[in-house]
Amino acid sequence: MSDVLFNLYGLTITPWKLVGLLGTFLFTARWFVQFYATRKSKRVVMPMSFWYLSIVGSVMTLAYFIWGKNDSVGILQNAFPMFVSVYNVYVHVRHHQPEVVSPGGSEEN
Repeated sequence: MSDVLFNLYGLTITPWKLVGLLGTFLFTARWFVQFYATRKSKRVVMPMSFWYLSIVGSVMTLAYFIWGKNDSVGILQNAFPMFVSVYNVYVHVRHHQPEVVSPGGSEEN
């Protein structure tokens, strides 16, 4: 996985670096998802996709820092947000109550 795939303007690209870059992209994309959800509902919203992107992005960047780069700073930097995101998803799934639609609601008008 540490074989050089190609060089791009002096930047060496390896499979592990692609994993790390994709993880960073996903971890960053969560803020665009949150911004869109907040803008759409006109109030601050943290959609579940924010937490899913956090978990996937953290796992990918953590894998990069563990096996691709062996960098303890990067490992510590990504381990804590991953656990927080997993905990938030766990709490949501455990305490989530299904939405109940009652007759005569707004969708019937």
